[in-house]
Amino acid sequence: MKLISRSLAAGLLAMSNLLAGPMDPIKPDDYKAPVRVSCIGDSITEGSGAAPGKAYPSQLQELLGDKWKVTNFGISGRTLLKNGDFPYWKEEKYQFALKSEPDVVIIMLGTNDTKPQNWKFEKEFVADYTELVKSFQALPSKPRIYVCRPCPVPEPGNFGINEKNLKEWIKRIDKLAKEMDLGVIDMHAALKRHPEMLPDRVHPDTAGAGEMAKAAFEVLTGDKAPKR
Repeated sequence: MKLISRSLAAGLLAMSNLLAGPMDPIKPDDYKAPVRVSCIGDSITEGSGAAPGKAYPSQLQELLGDKWKVTNFGISGRTLLKNGDFPYWKEEKYQFALKSEPDVVIIMLGTNDTKPQNWKFEKEFVADYTELVKSFQALPSKPRIYVCRPCPVPEPGNFGINEKNLKEWIKRIDKLAKEMDLGVIDMHAALKRHPEMLPDRVHPDTAGAGEMAKAAFEVLTGDKAPKR
C-alpha cells in the first residue's frame, strides 16, 4: 500500500477534527508523520529565565516523545497587539510558523501587552488576536489551535508588566476561545501557586517552564503528565 501524502493526511485529519472538540485528546497514531506543534509567543516561550534548552516547548517535546515535533517560535519582548511596541506580526519567525505546516498551534501572547505603552491600545486586543488565530486556521494543514492564559505576574510585577491587566486579557482570551471553538491551556493556573518559580516576577525558571510543559501535555494528550 502506498503511503498517503502529508497534504492528503492533513486533509483527512482536518475532516476528523470537525468531529472532535478542541479539548479532545490528540492521537498521534492517527497521523502519518510526527504531530507538528508550533509554539507562538514572547520571551517566556522563547525560554528567558529557564536554563539553555529548557524552555517550555523543549520540555514539552521531552514529555511528548518522538511521535511529536515541537518547534519554538517565541521571540522576546513581542506583543500580540499590532500597534504594540514590538509586534509579533512583523517578525520573520511568524512567517516561518505559518510555513511550518503545523498540526497544532499553541499561542501565548499578551504579557508584554500589559505594559503602559501598549495598554493604550487595549481595545484592539480581541480583534488582533482573532486575526492571528484566523491566519493559522486558514493554513492547508488546518491545525488545532490552543490559546494560553498567560503566566501569572506576582506583585508588584516587573518591566511594566502587571497582573491587573493580565487578568483582563485572560477574560478576553477565554471569551475568544469559546466563540472560536479553541482549546485553552491554563499556564496561569500552572504557576499561580508557585511564585518562587517566577524569580523576576515575569519569567518562569526551569522548574516553572516544566510546569508549563506539563499543563500543555495534559491538554494535548488528555493524559496525566509523567513525573520527572
